[in-house]
Amino acid sequence: MITRPTIARPSFVLTDLLVVAILAAVLYGLMHVGRHWQAPLQPQVEIVLSLWALPGYALLSLLRSIVAYLFSLTFALTYGYLAAQHPRAERIMIPLLDVCQSIPVLGFLPSAVLAFMALFPHTNAGLELASILMIFTGQVWNLAFSFYQSLRTLPIELQEASLLYRFNWWQRFRRVLLPAAAVSLAWNSMMAMAGGWFFLMVCEAFTLGDHDFRLPGLGAYMSVAIAQHDGVAIGAGLVTMILTIVLVDLCIWRPILVWTQKFRMEETSGAEVHRSMVLTWIRQSWLVQVGMGRVAHSVSEWLSAPVAPAREHVPSSLSHGTRYLLRGVTLWIGACLAVATLWAGGRLLALLGRLPPNEWWEVVSGAAWTALRVMAAVILGSLWTVPAGIWIGRSERRCSRWQPLVQIAASFPAPMLYPLIILALHALGWRLGTSAVFLMLLGTQWYILFNVIAGTLAVPRELREVARTYHFTSPQWWRVVWWPAIFPYLITGWVTAAGGGWNASIVAEYVVLGGNSFVAPGLGSLISLAAGHGRYDLLAAGA
Repeated sequence: MITRPTIARPSFVLTDLLVVAILAAVLYGLMHVGRHWQAPLQPQVEIVLSLWALPGYALLSLLRSIVAYLFSLTFALTYGYLAAQHPRAERIMIPLLDVCQSIPVLGFLPSAVLAFMALFPHTNAGLELASILMIFTGQVWNLAFSFYQSLRTLPIELQEASLLYRFNWWQRFRRVLLPAAAVSLAWNSMMAMAGGWFFLMVCEAFTLGDHDFRLPGLGAYMSVAIAQHDGVAIGAGLVTMILTIVLVDLCIWRPILVWTQKFRMEETSGAEVHRSMVLTWIRQSWLVQVGMGRVAHSVSEWLSAPVAPAREHVPSSLSHGTRYLLRGVTLWIGACLAVATLWAGGRLLALLGRLPPNEWWEVVSGAAWTALRVMAAVILGSLWTVPAGIWIGRSERRCSRWQPLVQIAASFPAPMLYPLIILALHALGWRLGTSAVFLMLLGTQWYILFNVIAGTLAVPRELREVARTYHFTSPQWWRVVWWPAIFPYLITGWVTAAGGGWNASIVAEYVVLGGNSFVAPGLGSLISLAAGHGRYDLLAAGA
């Protein structure tokens, strides 16, 4: 019998007022977004380049990113769990996940916009859902790979313990799987949010054929400011974005990182305990204690309840009937999915059949060029992120100092800086074909760095103490301690970095600067030009 913990009312009431204020602000934000979603659809939204409009734009962009992250986390936990628990499905699910993460956000753009606009033809809800879906495609992949990797590398003693205590699925998921993946999920969650910020300009201001779609937000604000060469608006937008990233880091990610310290798999004590002022305030709140102690505990107790033993005298007809019913429903769902897949495949083949042979050669050669750039970006990124990540993760004090700076650098939308980088490299005589590798590097290196830091932090303290006791040399530290520990995380970082490189190709191989277009041969520029000219056949072939 699980007893409910008693909750004592603390004398500290200022925290409760802060919690109420935060809940009121969240409620106001949701109401503001709801009014915007239900507003009539405008042919073209006017983005006001006023400093007073920036807080509202920042709120809208932040809420889109948070909603997309919640969907991404739910999908990642479900997908990673199913892939790790079912080896046969794993053979299809993991390659499919790798292929989907490599498709640029513009590859999902036409189908998402057309589908949601058909569902909501008279309100802004369709465009908002399409934007959230594109942000989702920039966030979800590394989360799914991270959770899957954590489950595949779960220590055998934890698996045996869950069997010994006869945990049900929820107990095993909450007490074994989630704690084992907590550190990696926390760092990859920051990278997921950073991936959403990276493509913010593309997700909030995009062109599809003759239509110019814009949503009020920081991304659209920066896009219009750059197009109008408004230096004051560009500077204000950059400052607002940095302040938003810092605020999210202090109020969300920093408390989460401190909270996940208790899930590190160590048998020795003495680790340096870091604190978060926000997390301390949250723990002192009576309202939060009530919510966690009564509501969350009741739900967890209900899910953790043992499964009732099956009845011995169940009529066989009911058992067979239920079995046939479930089998029929499964076959019906499978048949519907098969028909939908065949129909969609036929439409896709008919669309690709319109493409002339000379453009097919552009697709194939563009794929080769972009693949070389992606591999070069991953290799260059690994050269500095692996030693830097180990150096940061070796010291928790050093990690607490550098983590906010790394988070800001990773979350900053690098496409906003592309025009300046192109001008600098162009002055040095570099063409865009070579410069695109460094532009892709800005979208790939952070996946590797975050995973290396997470892997280094996950090294048990007793293993480090043993290495110090035996006076390991620097090569021995790398060969025996660091490299085996970070390698599973590094694999996840490489896979997601490659996907980030393919995604970044759409903004790295096609840059518009002052009315001039810089184009490098590759799939990224081909997809960007096809989306801008409404060439759905060429866009589908590139994707």
